[in-house]
Amino acid sequence: MKRTILIKSLALASLATQLASGQIVPRNPGAPEMPLQTRDKVLLDDRGSQAGFKSIFTGVDLTGWSGNPKLWSVQDGAITGQTTAKDPASGNTFLIWTNGAVSDFELRCSFLIMPGDSHGFANSGIQYRSKVLDPKNWVVGGYQADMEAGPTYTGGLYEERMSRGTMAARGEKVVWDRNCRKHVVGYVGDADAIQASIKKGGWNTYRIIAKGDHLQQFVNGQMTVDVTDNCESKRAMSGVLALQLHAGPPMMVQFKNLRLKDLSGSTSSNADDLNRLQGAWRVASVEANGSPMDQADISNLSVIIHGNAYTLTNGDGDQTDKGTFSLDPSKTPRQMDVHHTNNYGDQETLLAIYEIVPEGFRVCYPQNGGDRPASFTTTQDSGTILVTYKRK
Repeated sequence: MKRTILIKSLALASLATQLASGQIVPRNPGAPEMPLQTRDKVLLDDRGSQAGFKSIFTGVDLTGWSGNPKLWSVQDGAITGQTTAKDPASGNTFLIWTNGAVSDFELRCSFLIMPGDSHGFANSGIQYRSKVLDPKNWVVGGYQADMEAGPTYTGGLYEERMSRGTMAARGEKVVWDRNCRKHVVGYVGDADAIQASIKKGGWNTYRIIAKGDHLQQFVNGQMTVDVTDNCESKRAMSGVLALQLHAGPPMMVQFKNLRLKDLSGSTSSNADDLNRLQGAWRVASVEANGSPMDQADISNLSVIIHGNAYTLTNGDGDQTDKGTFSLDPSKTPRQMDVHHTNNYGDQETLLAIYEIVPEGFRVCYPQNGGDRPASFTTTQDSGTILVTYKRK
């Protein structure tokens, strides 16, 4: 093993590559039965107060959010995504909330969406429990609470950049079974009546509730979809929150009054963990396949964490890697997904576990992008790497 080893991706990602390379309404017939407990009820009574909700937007700047600065800004106290003929979006791009992942939660906000020219096009959405697929270009995939300036999609549930497309059209009550087949088992409202309640060119409200496998969305107080996702191979139980700006003709979308309530305890703990990881860290030790690495190989490596983004530098201050990560402290052990570009130029996600200790933190991950480790141990031929960080 060479003496100079570049440890990447929260000193995570390319270390794996280097070590591997020797460097360093009616039911449909046959539809599944719905559980009896609460499937026909709103998951959270809306008659209560705003207790437990936390604002996730300052109202003055994009602190806590990451996106293309040419396309995202704050205007008139609202998060504003805007494309023009001069500054178009080359592909769907997103403003990503960087203060942690969401799992079981309720989100409330107001939105306004308008076309920017005579084409009449404007499309956006709220991503939740999603994945960052391309950190460099702020590309996200997963559940999307859809919205548009047109008459069809607002209120629907769409799966952005994944395989299922429209998971529930507006008004539908849907069950996705264990074989990933869609069943429309009833209706939560009339699609045309819901559309009629939407203020075209004005402010409307969105409400999203996700609890376990059950997803509900509301526009202007009316439920628009009710989805039970039993497709374990494709569903998401946690992930990032983001706002979409769609590619295409010029358009604008605005969001304000964004409030989040944790229904599982994970978001609060997530924010606490993320805050504790902020700042500059040195790589204190690395163990791979049961063997410690020489201190001389790692002593000059450091990681700077800002929000959910990290930058790795060597002893000369040269940047050797950067990327983003998301946390899920509701799991045992706590989980971390690290997103970066590997040595071959491919987007890669490492499935890691992490632990915060009084003097620092440590991360354990698979050497070749395999399954998430179950414990903070490495043994011969285990294919796992354990990295310990201490505050600089």
